[in-house]
Amino acid sequence: QVQLVESGGGLVQAGGSLRLSCAASGRSFSSYAMGWFRQAPRKEREFVAAIGSGGLIRYADSVKGRFTISRDNAKNTVYLQMNSLKAEDTAVYYCAVASAIVKVTTKNIDYWGQGTQVTVSS
Repeated sequence: QVQLVESGGGLVQAGGSLRLSCAASGRSFSSYAMGWFRQAPRKEREFVAAIGSGGLIRYADSVKGRFTISRDNAKNTVYLQMNSLKAEDTAVYYCAVASAIVKVTTKNIDYWGQGTQVTVSS
């Protein structure tokens, strides 16, 4: 059974940093794209960042220059380093897996994690 388990969320002041991790189990995802989405209260889930099996990376414009996605295939884990956090980054962050980086959209995800809360106080 495939599981994606996020960790690293919490409460941080504006300008601070957090590092999210997503550990996958049940199968290897080294040939898959992995990514992060977020959903704020009363808003739709939105794309944050993705990394392909070959290392290609995409970011949402709202996080470019502040967030860094990376992966460790040996650990079947994807990370999201979040710096210079803003109040508007407050959301539940979800890990996601798709067959290719171009499919890392809310409608083409193969597996979702349960989410981890990130709260940025201003």
